[in-house]
Amino acid sequence: MLFAPDTEEALDFAVALMNTEAGASRSGTDELATVAQLRALIGRYTYSGRIDYDEAELRAVRRARELLREVWTLDRDDAVEAVNRMLREGRALPYLARHDGLDWHLHATDPDAPLAVRMRVEAALALIDVIRMDETHRLRVCAASDCTGVFVDLSKNGSKRFCTVRCGNRMNMIAHRSRKQVNGNP
Repeated sequence: MLFAPDTEEALDFAVALMNTEAGASRSGTDELATVAQLRALIGRYTYSGRIDYDEAELRAVRRARELLREVWTLDRDDAVEAVNRMLREGRALPYLARHDGLDWHLHATDPDAPLAVRMRVEAALALIDVIRMDETHRLRVCAASDCTGVFVDLSKNGSKRFCTVRCGNRMNMIAHRSRKQVNGNP
């Protein structure tokens, strides 16, 4: 599955943001509990414009994380309503931008808009492509029984089931052990 580079980047960031939540994170704890953790997350992505790195911004980004997680699991028609709401609330007005070595890509908010608003709107722009291409089934929650991680299945055949290789290996090992017990092998 191929999306435009800025769409894939926005979806990748949305996944990273949602996977900071306890139960989805590698550590099992909330990895977006402090401003320092927010700074580290943002440092791995190219975000231009205003970034305050304060407690109010952290709370707003955590709310954006919750909203994105809700949208991630909606069916296509319900996702349209949620995406349109995110665009309205962010007062989105799409325009092309080129910065930080990136070629032309879409932005839809003023660079001085709060970070959480820009995050929601950029995710909404990416979700527009997913919805228009009728690919919402590629927005997934990990199939591991003990994981709530999310991911975008960009594989050609759309068969990815786990958010990480670690989850897939763990579930395969559990299934293997279960089969051995059923067959009477210790």
